[in-house]
Amino acid sequence: MSDVLMPGLYIVATPIGNLGDLSPRAAHVLSNAAIVAVEDTRVTAGLFRHIGIKRPMIAYHDHNADRVRPGLIERMGREAVALVSDAGTPLISDPGYKLVRDARAAGHAVVTIPGPCAAIAALTLAGLPTDRFLFIGFLPAKAGAKAEAIAEVAAIRATLVLYESGPRLAATLALLAEKLGDREAAVTREITKKFEEAVTGTLSALAARYAEAAPKGEIVVVVAPPGEAAPASVEDADTALAEALTRLPASKAAGEVAKRLNLDRRELYARAMEMKK
Repeated sequence: MSDVLMPGLYIVATPIGNLGDLSPRAAHVLSNAAIVAVEDTRVTAGLFRHIGIKRPMIAYHDHNADRVRPGLIERMGREAVALVSDAGTPLISDPGYKLVRDARAAGHAVVTIPGPCAAIAALTLAGLPTDRFLFIGFLPAKAGAKAEAIAEVAAIRATLVLYESGPRLAATLALLAEKLGDREAAVTREITKKFEEAVTGTLSALAARYAEAAPKGEIVVVVAPPGEAAPASVEDADTALAEALTRLPASKAAGEVAKRLNLDRRELYARAMEMKK
């Protein structure tokens, strides 16, 4: 592997807890980048000490990104610039996407060095469906905005993955149970560290567990998708048909309701004809 890196942007995933998870390729890029854009220089300095290197760093985070980004883009035309977050894969719940967007717009190479990601690691621990999932990051802190955000994803037929802090965990789990129903879920914490754990149960049971003592460490919550909807009742069908018949002939009303409620069209048509009499 050549020590010389081509100019451009290198997106480098770093460990989420266990420093042994840093890949050889990630270590090579960090060792040879001209400069490393970091969230917190103190955190990344610890990683550098682990691999025995010293590299120039520049802070790049929410509060200074607009000011720092143009200079980084200019340097990418002649040097290798690495981007890291404090832990895990950059751009996942952090501001890096604008740097990638502007690097591409400037015609610079963009290279990813994949590795640890807390959201994906939590999915592997949770024992919940992984064929379709939605990462929703951190929910809003204020109760009203949090409830609205949960309502937006309630009907999505996918496993939900979100980040949360220890002090807010119990309240968030209780609100999830209220807005989503008492689904199966997992609370994972300290992933890849000595005290890694994944506690599973219903949302209400987990809310009660953590109401007694807020956990420490980085937390990922994984929530099962909604169950199958209950079949429509005769009353539901009659109500829907009665409304549809006010605007449509019996055949079209039956077709509309059959599609919406997943019921047999012929039976609905017969019922519609009886209702018209």
